[in-house]
Amino acid sequence: MEASAARETPDIETSSDNYASRFAGPAGRYMLAVQEEGVLSLLGRAPSMLGKRVLDVGGGHMQLAAPLAERGCEVTVFGSDELCGARLRAGPFAGRVRFASGDLLALPYPDQAFDAVVSVRLISHMEDWPGLVAELCRVARQSVVIDYPTLASLNALSLVTFPLKRAIEKNTRTYRSFRRAELEAEFARHSFRPAESVKQFVVPMAAHRLLGKTGIVRGVESGLRAAGVTRMIGNPVLLRLDRVAA
Repeated sequence: MEASAARETPDIETSSDNYASRFAGPAGRYMLAVQEEGVLSLLGRAPSMLGKRVLDVGGGHMQLAAPLAERGCEVTVFGSDELCGARLRAGPFAGRVRFASGDLLALPYPDQAFDAVVSVRLISHMEDWPGLVAELCRVARQSVVIDYPTLASLNALSLVTFPLKRAIEKNTRTYRSFRRAELEAEFARHSFRPAESVKQFVVPMAAHRLLGKTGIVRGVESGLRAAGVTRMIGNPVLLRLDRVAA
């Protein structure tokens, strides 16, 4: 009982309908499309993805499990609670994507049980994020893909601008930002090294949601991406790390 009470469960929120409502409008759909494109590019496209076993840790939001399954992956979503499977069970992928729940810091799988492990919208909300990294690496045979907010961007102003962000988004949460070096060092402890990354946006997410219907911010993002600015200071960052061969 004590272990259960101490279990970290940040993905209960991200698996909820309330959280999904953040991505219901034009700005949200645009952000999810950029995220999906980034993850798929990091993992490699069909036919290289066909038949790959992928574990989506904290993926009850179904933002990645569905597109991965559509491209031929054998996907399992793992959540911290049975509640995290509600959107999967109610959606069209209920029979194609497996779901399991338990402790995010003690995944019930053998070492290297999956070809790849993905985990988005999770690590920045974990208190014991090194423990999460250890488990992601343990069960991944080849690659781990995470996303994280970086301090090397306009996100460095997040502590100052968070009240405005919450006023605009209504249901946003506090989160931890990372320096890439600290993440690389933690993954290196488990024999994983960075392979490739995708930086997603330059303009803060709150601005996307405030002006999303106009398309202005998306146009600005396209220009910044074409000019190479996004590659330098984009945020959040999608990062793929690969297992170092023994």
